[in-house]
Amino acid sequence: MADETDLTEGPKPARRAPRKPRAKPARGKAPARPGFFRRLRRWILRAMTAVIAVFLLLIVLFSFVPPPINYYQLSESLRLGGIEKDWVGWDEIAPVMGRAAVAAEDANFCNHWGFDMGAIRQAIAQGGNRGASTISQQVTKNVFLWQGRSWARKAMEAALTPVVELLWSKQRILEVYLNVAEFGEGIFGVQAAARHYFGVEARDLTATQAARLAAVLPDPKGRNPAKPSDFVKKRARQIAGGAETIAADGRAACFDEDRAG
Repeated sequence: MADETDLTEGPKPARRAPRKPRAKPARGKAPARPGFFRRLRRWILRAMTAVIAVFLLLIVLFSFVPPPINYYQLSESLRLGGIEKDWVGWDEIAPVMGRAAVAAEDANFCNHWGFDMGAIRQAIAQGGNRGASTISQQVTKNVFLWQGRSWARKAMEAALTPVVELLWSKQRILEVYLNVAEFGEGIFGVQAAARHYFGVEARDLTATQAARLAAVLPDPKGRNPAKPSDFVKKRARQIAGGAETIAADGRAACFDEDRAG
């Protein structure tokens, strides 16, 4: 006869295997660190973030504080043993000087956001980059970057110029431009140029004097506004006419609408 106890109890459940205790890290061994390339990428991102933050801070700061000196001015000062420069505010610059500079360097200054695409396409079609650089680009290069034609500098200029356009007014861009532009060897800014060449203050420049100063901007070391060559005289007449044109057709409105003269 079968055992009654065996029939009523049924099969017994299988026992679970006991859990193995987790292995404890060996004493004295640090946890695994990220790989070399992961750490390198992290440091590169941190460095890029820091550089971007510094540029943004400088752009905001220089929107109302005069830039003290730039790389090119510093190098010229070291080479020449000193430079002539004297910052003046927008209201201390003759209105004709602003219009002359725009007419000479960037007639569509008020109509673009930092890059004159029409001038760029024309320069590419002509097989060069002459005339494609706007006043906004030149300010970005002169204030924040360095001279030269390297791709690194051009890439940084392309990235920073729209930010400058966004955070600065057109009037501020032109004001900074006229204060940092080179008008002769060791002569930077319209105030120093007006005194050096004509013995006047920047606010007292005549239309002819302003046009001659603007005419030397592409080649400040090779042209002299006080002793102009026939080419500079001809170019100055063209600039003076252009300054009158942009005042009449509204292309000077973004920086000169509240002034007359």
